[in-house]
Amino acid sequence: MMTTASLTTQLQARIAQEIALDGGWIGFDRFMAMALYTPGLGYYANDLRKFGAMPSSGSDFVTAPGVTPLFGQTLAVQLAQALELTQTDEVWEFGAGSGALALQLLEALGDKLSRYTIVDVSSTLRERQMEALSAHAGKMRWVSELPAAMRGVIVGNEVLDAMPVTLLARLSGAWHERGVALQQDALVWADRPTDLRPPIEVQGTHDYLTEIHPQPEAFIRTLAERLTQGAAFFLDYGFPESEYYHPQRHMGTVMCHRAHLADGDPLSDVGLKDITAHVNFSGIALAAQDAGFEVAGYTSQARFLINCGLVPLLEVASLAERTQAQRLVHEHEMGELFKVIALVKNARPGALVGFAQGDRTHTL
Repeated sequence: MMTTASLTTQLQARIAQEIALDGGWIGFDRFMAMALYTPGLGYYANDLRKFGAMPSSGSDFVTAPGVTPLFGQTLAVQLAQALELTQTDEVWEFGAGSGALALQLLEALGDKLSRYTIVDVSSTLRERQMEALSAHAGKMRWVSELPAAMRGVIVGNEVLDAMPVTLLARLSGAWHERGVALQQDALVWADRPTDLRPPIEVQGTHDYLTEIHPQPEAFIRTLAERLTQGAAFFLDYGFPESEYYHPQRHMGTVMCHRAHLADGDPLSDVGLKDITAHVNFSGIALAAQDAGFEVAGYTSQARFLINCGLVPLLEVASLAERTQAQRLVHEHEMGELFKVIALVKNARPGALVGFAQGDRTHTL
């Protein structure tokens, strides 16, 4: 197995070659794509463990399905309603990680599903998913790219935040695109003047770092083009536009995760840690609407899970399970920072159960 030092050395050499070929500079979006997805070397394409509840397991972070199976059981209530209302029988999951959410949904949805398709670019994660989901092999399918046409209900938990973003820096009143260059064989930040701007004006004249999200928005438009009938649910951390580009959020949202610790230096230890950025849910909603989706709901994860029946499940759960599940809904943990957005195409599902109370679509 490749050592971590060798992995980083090889990946950094690949990135340095890309920088040289592009005249000494690449945008952060290109760097982020290579750091995460270079075959065999990028964070999501290498063999290192990523998902787990504790650092002692060698993992880097835990997602909601790894916190408690009650997450998937509760989400399944919304997916079951969406399958019925869209008259479809297939779930498509993007970025299925360890396969924990897929297992929870398959067990909860049962005969309501005829097929569960995972879309994942990581062959390593695919192998682990196949092992975890072997009991449901008859319903499973894996694809690395979208078909020309698809029907069903789509789910993506912490998928949009891992899509490459473009970094913009306002310096002394002038906007620049922040990218990556080489200095004595080391990766360093480098800024270039740009005509790119955030979608809304950022008040003030102070220096300001932020992101724009052309790739996640393009992904949503592609989904709208390919999905002939169905619904999509994305759960992720982020804000509506007015909060995302608040004048006080001047350091941006790019963050790295390794061994359950967070840092703000994506240029170090490339390939060994996750790189993410918060989601601009207003941009996602606008891209969806422009491409033919209807925005059917937007709310906090806490409100969504409570609407879907988490509280009755907690009442019959063990103390340990209740303690873990509180992380999903507590405001200072995942409950408020994480949001859920629902999109529908060529279907009129009416009021979705997950947004029955506390819908915030008007804030997008």
